[in-house]
Amino acid sequence: MSCGHIYRNNAPNIDLVMAKFLRSNHIHSSQDADVALIGVPDESKSLALRKGTNKAPDVIRKAYNDMGYFERNGRVIPIMPMRGTLLNKRIVDLGDFTRDQLYDLIVGLVRSNKIPIVIGGDHSITTIILNAIGSCLGKVGLLYFDAHPDFVASTRDYYGSVITDSARVIEFKHSMLIGTRAAEQEELENARDVGLEVSSPLDILELGIVNFANKIVKKSSGIRRYISIDLDSIDPASAPGVSIPSAGGLSSIDLIYLLKRVASMGIIGMDVVELSPDYDLNNLTSNLAVRILTECIASLEPSS
Repeated sequence: MSCGHIYRNNAPNIDLVMAKFLRSNHIHSSQDADVALIGVPDESKSLALRKGTNKAPDVIRKAYNDMGYFERNGRVIPIMPMRGTLLNKRIVDLGDFTRDQLYDLIVGLVRSNKIPIVIGGDHSITTIILNAIGSCLGKVGLLYFDAHPDFVASTRDYYGSVITDSARVIEFKHSMLIGTRAAEQEELENARDVGLEVSSPLDILELGIVNFANKIVKKSSGIRRYISIDLDSIDPASAPGVSIPSAGGLSSIDLIYLLKRVASMGIIGMDVVELSPDYDLNNLTSNLAVRILTECIASLEPSS
């Protein structure tokens, strides 16, 4: 796929599903964008008993539109991020794509110096994204926020083998698994064998959130960084609507703080996956996904 390709916007009535606070920044061509939002409503590689992650892109778009602004006296008043700004970010929502279309789409965006932000879907889509980026840029530093390591090697090509299936494009010494607390022994052994650091919520608690953020910054410095966020990295008290909830997770504000620190360093892309709307409670998880996306975009700086 050639550089600078202008992708067709597949999202119907895009102005109705994008948050109004992004409209001043929203453009209709990836050629003019800094950030490209992409939905991948696919859960074909998931073995979870809870289904419905294929509904997540539309649910998150609706949540954007429901919570991103106030309306008062005929005025639309945007809600500002906690830190950073959305005002100078040029964002395009390219709509939804199939997993078969995703590789070429990511290649085109990365070659055009755009930052892809992908909304899943199950976590296996990260394999496609990482391999597409790797084909353009070589190995990347991966910051993988997940209750599960997804480093199974005895079974391949599914949401539990993301790290295995992407290993050739991951620079493990500059990567981390963060929030891990539901690992198989095989996965921990695989991580140890390649020198991939695994950090549980207990490790983060003991070190302290600021010190842990500094650790991430140091670990991922000197290389292009990619962020992958499985919403089950968050404690299910704050994010119940995920495909495989696991107690004892990260607090939502700790996760947001860590993500903003990394985004401010410059990233080449990110994804948010594994929202299962049918199991959400009062839209807690979808609204949190919106906050995560908003705060990350607000903190973005050009990738180094």
